[in-house]
Amino acid sequence: MKEFKDVQVYDREATKRMKRYVRYATGAEMYDMCQKTFEELAKKANATHKVGKMVLVNPDIIDDYLEKTCRIIDDYL
Repeated sequence: MKEFKDVQVYDREATKRMKRYVRYATGAEMYDMCQKTFEELAKKANATHKVGKMVLVNPDIIDDYLEKTCRIIDDYL
């Protein structure tokens, strides 16, 4: 059996406790989506904060936005 040492598994709750803000790349990995989609989602949710040239995203706001605006499709699972 092959071991994967470089694979990072994100525990969303643990990440929230450790970091209040994440960058686009980290957030995209947390939510298992491409970075461009995550950027658009963060902007729609008004979860972005620009610090100089760096953009930080608040995952708590993303979670609230997803719960309020997105629906769960039962047939998909």
